[in-house]
Amino acid sequence: MANQIDRAALSGKWVHSHEEDQGDKMVFRPASYNFPRSRGRRSFELAPDGRAVEHAIGPDDRPDASGGSWQLKDTDELELTTGGSNARKTVMKVLSAASDKLVVKKGQ
Repeated sequence: MANQIDRAALSGKWVHSHEEDQGDKMVFRPASYNFPRSRGRRSFELAPDGRAVEHAIGPDDRPDASGGSWQLKDTDELELTTGGSNARKTVMKVLSAASDKLVVKKGQ
């Protein structure tokens, strides 16, 4: 099964725009997007060469970065592996990807 999502469209830093989530869809926007104020936002960076950095909200509300890698599966699932020796894998079904908006299915 061939990918419907263009791998190149996924490169960049994506920040969770939780205000735009609807039903089972999560929305991410580029870091340059004009977000409303929020206590913290999950984000991740995807480099064209397969490197990744995940930015989670730390226990003290400061960002906590963890390096790793990413790949786009034939099923349009974005697989993000971060954490080094304590590797953590996150899989998100990509529903659409454009330069200004990334939409994934919740609960993957």
